[in-house]
Amino acid sequence: MRSSIRRLLREHGFSAALFDSTKALLDHGDFDEAICIIIDIDLNGQSGIELRRRLAEEGVTAPVIYITGNDSRANRLAAVESGCIAYLTKPFTAQSFIESIERARMGFV
Repeated sequence: MRSSIRRLLREHGFSAALFDSTKALLDHGDFDEAICIIIDIDLNGQSGIELRRRLAEEGVTAPVIYITGNDSRANRLAAVESGCIAYLTKPFTAQSFIESIERARMGFV
């Protein structure tokens, strides 16, 4: 999935930094130039929503787009409450994904 997202972003003129774990993302620490952060709801037994909250506690203000293959009312509500700008269920269209990135870039929350 990460490789597909990177390819799609590249095709639309965006660059992406990919992380293979929550630790790698948290260790990155440089989010000043990020248009947004894309987080899967399920991160190998960890919660993407909890990761978002941790990033916010650390002062990261980049908008978040959640993706999930495990859609539920509870996930959707928790995602919205955590302040995401988009919640996309797999499989999502390239168009809906890129539109979410564009909204983040334009500052529409």
